[in-house]
Amino acid sequence: MNLKYFMRVLGGASFQKMKEAINTVHEKSGKSKFTTFFDMLGCSLRYGAGYNDYIIFEFYKMNGKERKTYMTRMKNKWLISHMNDEQYVRIFDEKNLFDKKFAPFMGREILDLAEIDFDRFQQFIEGKEYFFAKPNIGESGKGIEKIKVADFSSVEELYKYVRLPEKNFGVIEEVIQQHPDAARIYPDSLNCLRIVTLVNNGEAHILYAVFKMGNNGKFVDNLENGGLACHFDLDKGEIVGRGHTSALICYDAHPATGIPFVGYKLPYMDEVKALVKKAALVIPTFRYVGWDVCLTVNGPAIVEGNDFPAYDFPQLPDDDKPRIGLIPKIERCGIKVRK
Repeated sequence: MNLKYFMRVLGGASFQKMKEAINTVHEKSGKSKFTTFFDMLGCSLRYGAGYNDYIIFEFYKMNGKERKTYMTRMKNKWLISHMNDEQYVRIFDEKNLFDKKFAPFMGREILDLAEIDFDRFQQFIEGKEYFFAKPNIGESGKGIEKIKVADFSSVEELYKYVRLPEKNFGVIEEVIQQHPDAARIYPDSLNCLRIVTLVNNGEAHILYAVFKMGNNGKFVDNLENGGLACHFDLDKGEIVGRGHTSALICYDAHPATGIPFVGYKLPYMDEVKALVKKAALVIPTFRYVGWDVCLTVNGPAIVEGNDFPAYDFPQLPDDDKPRIGLIPKIERCGIKVRK
């Protein structure tokens, strides 16, 4: 299976990206491109690692014992298929379905545009300065708009706007009043904890947590939109690592506010852990989920659930941390990862 993947890379458009990855490794490590190519091939066959895994986790700095501990593209794909009943994927992929199923955990008013009329819309926007309109299907914040009510001359005009076919909006939701401690580090976005849960024998386990923040004036916290992610310790309630970007740039402090990352504290940790563990048991046969959790002035709330949990966030390297990946943590939950 891993060899087939690698051959597809060699025969397709991804080969150019692989060449770029090899060049990056050469620049960072000084290792020859020839050696790096064959090491990448070996990592694909032995560990199920794609070229992107190889570069973002810095496999070129690791020995075999360290590499064995890392979740990789192929291993994560296997774990998803092993843990999650695919008949429920739609609930996580379509916002209107997810918002209904997990309504008790959302902490804000959310409406399905297909189920409301003008009068209900008018009730929704009353007293609001802003609200969000989101497509039912999307990722990385694409297609989401933060709408200012005052920008429209009438409620009728605004109602027509959110129903424009080309906008493809599926839900509207109120803007969350973020807890000051969550907002302070970067005030322009809703900054969220990404927490992944695993359920085994009816017990929910927390696999990892990272704290994601926006940047560059963006109102979303996704790395694909220039955001940052830091390792986070839920027991201590604080950031415990540097800020990482998708471009593999690291920061000790948020570049927009100058606030240092390590040691930055957030509230409601007991409530956060209880929330995701309870949500993890809502669909008993969907057992591996990545939750985006925000911190409001009234406590934690779930923003969304991800049926394809990111395995890269918690394995991004910090130089002062041991080179140990996610697999030992997964196996401590009683789940054996296919080698």
